[in-house]
This record gives sequence, C-alpha cells and structure tokens, in this order.
Amino acid sequence: MDDNFRSAGELAAALRAGEVSSAELTEVAIAGIERDDGEINAICAPDFDRARAAAHQADQALRRGEDRPLLGVPVTVKESYDVAGMPTTWGMPQHRDFVPAQDAVQVSRLKAAGAVVLGKTNVPLGLQDLQSFNEIHGTTNNPWDHGRTSGGSSGGSAAALASGFGALSIGSDLAGSLRTPAHFCGVYAHKPTLGLAPTRGMVPPPGPALPVEHDLVVAGPMARTARDLALLLDVMAGPDPLTLGKAHHVALPPARHDRLRDFRVLVLDEHPFIATGAAVRAGVNRVADALVAGGARVERHTPLLSDLAEAASLYAQLLFSGSVARFPIDAYEQLRARAARLSADDQSLDAARLRGMVLSHREWIEVNHRRELHRHGWRQLFDEFDAVACPITPTPAFPHDHDPDLLDRRLDIDGVEHPYFDQLVWAGLATMPGLPATAIPAGLSPEGLPVGVQLIGPTFEDRTPLRLAELLEDQIGGFQTPSRGEVGQPSR
Repeated sequence: MDDNFRSAGELAAALRAGEVSSAELTEVAIAGIERDDGEINAICAPDFDRARAAAHQADQALRRGEDRPLLGVPVTVKESYDVAGMPTTWGMPQHRDFVPAQDAVQVSRLKAAGAVVLGKTNVPLGLQDLQSFNEIHGTTNNPWDHGRTSGGSSGGSAAALASGFGALSIGSDLAGSLRTPAHFCGVYAHKPTLGLAPTRGMVPPPGPALPVEHDLVVAGPMARTARDLALLLDVMAGPDPLTLGKAHHVALPPARHDRLRDFRVLVLDEHPFIATGAAVRAGVNRVADALVAGGARVERHTPLLSDLAEAASLYAQLLFSGSVARFPIDAYEQLRARAARLSADDQSLDAARLRGMVLSHREWIEVNHRRELHRHGWRQLFDEFDAVACPITPTPAFPHDHDPDLLDRRLDIDGVEHPYFDQLVWAGLATMPGLPATAIPAGLSPEGLPVGVQLIGPTFEDRTPLRLAELLEDQIGGFQTPSRGEVGQPSR
C-alpha cells in the first residue's frame, strides 16, 4: 500500500522494525501534499522544514531503541491549536499575524509521543461553520468532489486524511466539528467524553492559553482506521498538568465487550426536528444490518430514550449561549429585543437559538439542570444498551455555500429545504450531555459520496464505541481512497 495511506499503527510498527525511516515517510508525505493539495487546500500552513528536522530526530531516537507510540509518524494539526512559531488565526483576518510562544497541550503531547507535525489544517472563520473556508486561507474542497464542502470546523483535517496527507490529525468538536467532516470525507473521528482530553492552547487569538474547562467543547482524534483513533486518544487523554499535577495517564475502563455478538445497540434514524436523507438512512441501515449479521442485539425503539425535541432545544440554547458572550453591547441588546418578541408557543430551533443567545445566568442554570436530567436518562439507557448508532448530519457533503448570513442558508434534504443550522441536532445528541461518540464510514451514497454514522457510548466509556467501530470496520469495511485512488480528482 502507498505509505501515504497506511495506518499510523502500521507505520509505527514499520518504523520500529527498521523497514522504513521517518525521514522517508516525511518526504513521501510532503511530496503528496505538494502534488495534490493545490486542488484540495487542506494544509493551510505547511511546516516542512521543522517536520524534516523532527523526522531526523525521530530516526535517531529509533536507532537508540526508544519506543514511543507515534515515534516518527507524520501527522497534521487543526489550525486552531497553538503551535509555537506558527500563526494561530482561526481564519480571522485581524489575527493573521498572531504567533503564540507555546504549543497547545495536545500539540505538546503529539510531539512527546514522537509524532512529526507536517503543518496545520484549514478551518472556518472563528470555527463557526460546517464548512472550512476563510479570507486568509481560502476554501478546503472535499477530496471526493471539489464542488462540495469537506465539513467544518475540522474540515481541513478530514480532507487531509482522505487525501493521504499524514496518518493522523487532531481536531475539536462543539457542534459536530470532528464528526461532520469525518462523515463528509469518509474517515474516522472520535468525540471524547467531555473533559477527557484538555483543550488548553486551543483558544481564539489573541487570548492566553488558560487551563479552562469549556462547556461542550472537546479535543479529539481523527484517523483513517478505528484502531488509530484509540491509539491517538491514548496520547491525548488525561488531565491538564496545570490543573491536576504532572500525571498524564488516565485509566479508562475497557470496552464492555470484545465481540460483536455481545453488543446491545439502539439504532435511531428519525428526528422530530429534521428529515433524514435517503443516503444517510441507508448508511444507518448498513450498520444496523451488519450488527444483526454479527449477532448483536439491535433495537429501534426504547422508552428509556430522552425526548429528542427537548434535547435539541437544550443543546441549541447551550451552544448559542456561549456564542454571544463577547458581542458588542448594542448587538446584544438587539438580540434581547428580538427574543422578547418571540411567542411563548414558538418552540422552533430558531427560537431556541435566539433564546440561548440572551439567557440570564439564572436561566442558564435552569437549562443546565435540565441537561443534568438528560444525563441521568442516558445513564439509565446505557444500563440496557452499550451504544447508540445514529446519523451525524441528515445528508452527505453538500455543495459549497458561502452565503455570509448563515441564518439565510438552507440545506437540501432530498429536494426539501431546511434551515441550515437544524442539521446540528444529531451532533448535539452526544454533545449536549457530554457523551463520547465515534464517527465511522458506512459506505457511499448513490452519487458516490461518503456517508458516516456515529456510535454514541456511555460517559468515560470511550473504549466501548471505539471497539464497536473496530468490529464494524472488519464487518462492513472502512476508509476508501477517494475517486478510485485518484486523489485530487473530483468524484463524478
């Protein structure tokens, strides 16, 4: 297999065995980026000179017999993570020259594990879109069809992986920002349990890298295989040393089961707020059929499932309550006036988003209390089930849409238009209660576009959906190279 598409686990084993050098892998990766990324635009900030130096150091360490989990493996990093000596812009033109002095904690962990950082991957403006484009770095195209988005906000990372630019990447997830790009580009991603992997050093510029626990936001791994997700999660997980001492290791419980036939899985494909497109429904059914064929217990309904409409409303309020914290006061007052005009009977997601933007602290405490009730409901559900399989978004990757007013955008689901942000409800299902969720490839749409499914697991039992992802990878296949191996050419 082309070294650019081998898994991180395979590359690490080949490096340890002396079958290949990190310098060779790094040069192959750089050559691939220079050859193909002009069409994709995934790598917004190359760091090739330092990557070559890091590869040389990794080869010296390998010759000394050092054994670190990612020693010599080429990887990429989402642009929003601080890398010392490189700009961190979040796609904001006013911060194009901001250069942090220290690595983000996750970048430090990558380097300590021996990884070779090739560069940074593209993001949307302020990380606030399901597409990855900005004035500084331009638009990242989907490797399967250049007229479509790669997703956001970790869209550059997903496109890089699908194109063979590095074996791993680190991203982040607040509104599906790991899972949606993985789904759109046909790769794997894992949204860890809230708080498992520290996010210090992933902060909007020019803010200081404080050890703050952000509500909803997680740092997480992206890869081309399920096993690589687990490998990278082990590097990323563990408390921030600024808050809980120098201890890095965290002891996650093992997966609940090791065989497919022992899993109990709830399968969902319908949501009260938005339709599920036929291509995504087919992907969910492929996963369900594979579970049944493997002997797993599969259910489609349970009284233990919390109200999906209320969950989506809570998520919308919590998500948007943080989005206006630094708005100018006059803009905030305009939002308050609009929210005051809402009818009490208006229970739409648009209304929930607007109400969320102007929550008082008292109101936020009440919303948070209702979230805790949902978390309690999930704990009861996971007494009876080991995982929930469901969509990530209602459609495969959609055509680029750069309308600056995101509220005016519409999502076409099988010929019917829906509000753009309503597609976040499936991502919010795991995000609102802070649950781990693994995004897996589940085949292709009739148009030849990737379709992903997420496997939601119990709190701090991340290894359970990760293990289920491995077993399903064996059962239904996983990553496919875009366009029959012709990276850089759109699928038609």
